[in-house]
Amino acid sequence: MSGMLTLDGMAAPLRVLRLLAVDFGHLPAPSVDLSNVYPERLTLRFHDGLHAFETWREALAVPAEDVTHRVQGHGTTRVLEASAVYAGAEIHLYGYSDGPTPLGGAA
Repeated sequence: MSGMLTLDGMAAPLRVLRLLAVDFGHLPAPSVDLSNVYPERLTLRFHDGLHAFETWREALAVPAEDVTHRVQGHGTTRVLEASAVYAGAEIHLYGYSDGPTPLGGAA
């Protein structure tokens, strides 16, 4: 079927995932997302606080000023986001941590 994405069409993020495992195998393990919707993208998510996000951001040489911050869940979850290009693929980093207690919430 022409027009259908094949696994070869996702070679860039798959290759980068392999390179990251070799180059940064000592870093905290992320949740990894690949999608045929965005075949050039590899997404790394860190759900256990922001330390792992920061470790990966530094390893990938993403400047701190390129990180965006937002809150979700009515202020209960902090989210950091950053992007980089590594070995020809887009890498998107997301870090999640507990946010400040929402107004009127219990401590």
